[in-house]
Amino acid sequence: MCLAIPAKVISVDGSNAMVSIEDVEYKASLLMLDDVRPGDFVMLHAGFAIEQVDPEEAAETLRLLNEIADSSPDSLTL
Repeated sequence: MCLAIPAKVISVDGSNAMVSIEDVEYKASLLMLDDVRPGDFVMLHAGFAIEQVDPEEAAETLRLLNEIADSSPDSLTL
């Protein structure tokens, strides 16, 4: 199963960005979105930012994903 995970945009360089998910940074393609700026939140899927989301939605989604991971017998980590 594949998930899109909320990520905060740290910097933008053309069609690429550095994003952060819980203090871990990743490179992301912005080819699917327009007008993304540092401080924005995006849904990250397979290295692509696929949708912009508001900060409250991003925080709630991360909270729920962590809750699911914490309740998993395998103790997944985001």
